[in-house]
Amino acid sequence: MPQERHAARGLQGMTLEVEVTAMTFGPYALARASDGRTVMVPNAAPGDRLEVSLTARRRDYDLARIERILSAGPERREPPCAFLPRCGGCDWQQLDYAAQLRSKAGMIASTLGRALGIELSTDGLIVPAPREFAYRSRIRLKADTEGRLGFFERGSNRLVPIDRCIVAARELVLPHEIGAAIRHALDEMELVSADGGEVVVAYLRRPLKHAETERMRAAMEKNPAIRGVIVHEPSRRYLLGDAEIRLEIEPGLELRADADLFSQVNQEQNCAMVAAVMEMAGAREGVEILDLFCGAGNLSLPAARRGAKVSGIDSDALAVAAAERNARRLGLVSAKFIAMDAAEGLHFLARARYRPEVVILDPPRTGAAELMEPLTRLGPRHMIYVSCDITTLARDLHVLVSGRYRVRTVRAFDFFPNTHHVETVVHALLT
Repeated sequence: MPQERHAARGLQGMTLEVEVTAMTFGPYALARASDGRTVMVPNAAPGDRLEVSLTARRRDYDLARIERILSAGPERREPPCAFLPRCGGCDWQQLDYAAQLRSKAGMIASTLGRALGIELSTDGLIVPAPREFAYRSRIRLKADTEGRLGFFERGSNRLVPIDRCIVAARELVLPHEIGAAIRHALDEMELVSADGGEVVVAYLRRPLKHAETERMRAAMEKNPAIRGVIVHEPSRRYLLGDAEIRLEIEPGLELRADADLFSQVNQEQNCAMVAAVMEMAGAREGVEILDLFCGAGNLSLPAARRGAKVSGIDSDALAVAAAERNARRLGLVSAKFIAMDAAEGLHFLARARYRPEVVILDPPRTGAAELMEPLTRLGPRHMIYVSCDITTLARDLHVLVSGRYRVRTVRAFDFFPNTHHVETVVHALLT
């Protein structure tokens, strides 16, 4: 490692010409130098010919930054955001939207194809977002010691202050006055769309002093767009005002939850995904469905609405409480929820001889590697895996297809235009 760091220092200022060949699932594009070396470059597009300066060396590739675009590739565009390329929030905005979709579909097909030994057509694989901009119903911002809000530069902790975010819903207006009021305690701030206004979620490094709390209240009262504030101090959480959001997860079905509980950022695409998962699950009267990482009920409630007997498990007790409240409010008596770690929940259900016909799992980005073997032993006929990370999805599914399961359907939904992220749903069937 010391030798690698020394080599990286020796690269500083070294420039070379490269040609970009492809995007990767991350902020970097793949480029080739004339001597054959592989170079990873952010803010690049396929077909670009670039002059780059090397910034670091890895075992199999170098990292570089763009010094000059010698000739632009056919898919490159001028990023519409005024804060790029410094801001690290959007890493694919230099690609036109059709090219983003092609790259995502191609990488999903190749990654899952290699891992699972299947062939996937890219035609119709990914559902485009209805809107390329103003689609995010929630954004999470960093704050500096002055209370200024923004995103970090890519690969650093240097703040890029912003006054707007073009991928955020238009009602999400940065509350700089609240940031200034609690600037010495504020670490991060999340803004969540709520009935034409917003809820502010403040994550603090330390408890607020009385004077800071009063300044925050005053700032909130002066801004009618702020419906409420949720404060996360190191040892407690409390609410000011109305902090509940309402999400239509399918026509006629509204989920209500506190704004700091997880919800998908793209509501239009979430409705499309929910419909696809319900179809894959065959959710209907009497079908037993286990929903792991159920959250506040994004997939559990639609399944129960169709008459399925749903057991939802999540380690977040607040999310489970919200799911239970929603089920009661909607009269969905066939939905039951347990606040428990997913692995513990599976063990508990196996001991109770619970055998669902369908398992739905929507884990965090790190995936669910520790659950694959227990799920295989549980033996549900249908396994539906929802993932926002194609690498961990491929890793986990490899275990399933090495056993008794085969992939039946793969559908992706572009929840995150202008970034490399994508939501993918895989339906595996017991053979």
